[in-house]
Amino acid sequence: MASLMEKVSTLISANLHYLVDEALKSNSLAVIDQYVRQVEDNLADLEDAASTVGGEVKGLQRKLIEYQHKQQELDRAIDAFLTEGNDSAAVAAQSKLNSTVRMIETYQTQVERQETEFKALLGAKVKLEARLATMKQEREELQALLELAKSKEVTVKAMKSLDDLMGVGDTDVSRIATSIYARLDKASAASELRAASLDEQMDQVLERSMLDQQLADRKKKLGIN
Repeated sequence: MASLMEKVSTLISANLHYLVDEALKSNSLAVIDQYVRQVEDNLADLEDAASTVGGEVKGLQRKLIEYQHKQQELDRAIDAFLTEGNDSAAVAAQSKLNSTVRMIETYQTQVERQETEFKALLGAKVKLEARLATMKQEREELQALLELAKSKEVTVKAMKSLDDLMGVGDTDVSRIATSIYARLDKASAASELRAASLDEQMDQVLERSMLDQQLADRKKKLGIN
């Protein structure tokens, strides 16, 4: 899982301006196409990993709820045994309760860890999807830029960066290059906003789930259906 997140992090943090520069310098979209393929492959792996971890979270939550119910039952049983004067049974029940509490703490830790990993995978997926959409959208215009450079006999091999291209005085080439840069920057900012929104939604869902469970337990205790 760690190696996958490292690959995804590298793709997310990739300098898209640099990729554009390399495409222009080599007069080829090969570097862009390679990036797109890598993103698509890792997106598939991310989706599989997220599904796996998400399933694990649900399973751990079910076990946690089971032990929490068991804790409540044992707690009531201890009170009943003590009321009846059955101290030996109360001692045995207390021992089980202590063991159950330890299991609850263990499952709570596991749930929190897996939920954190799940949120990280979903956040990475959102950002990577945004990068993929951006590069696919810009590929066609970059192709037009390369063809325009050729048609105006711009010496692409001599260009060291997109800034060099913009400085040769060709207004058409400069305009398209500037447009590509602006959209790349805007798309990067938008992906960060979407990721932040996802984090807020996940926090709200997880908190609501906990509150619902707490209220359900309280209703059960009060005998309310």
